Amino acid sequence: MHLAAALVAAAAETEHHGNPMMTTLPFGITAAVVFILLGVVTASYRNVSNRHADPAEVHVEHETGHGH
Repeated sequence: MHLAAALVAAAAETEHHGNPMMTTLPFGITAAVVFILLGVVTASYRNVSNRHADPAEVHVEHETGHGH
């Protein structure tokens, strides 16, 4: 039996006649929630580079003894 024929046979065996929206809606909601959470995590890393002094500036301050 070819792979395509096996996939068609498997799909025919698992076919049901319910509301297809109710079987796919949870997948869409789950994907949306995951993408929103990933967006929140990504947004939380904004401006991280500005929170810490540049290592070159810290090195110069130690040599000269002057701050900003």
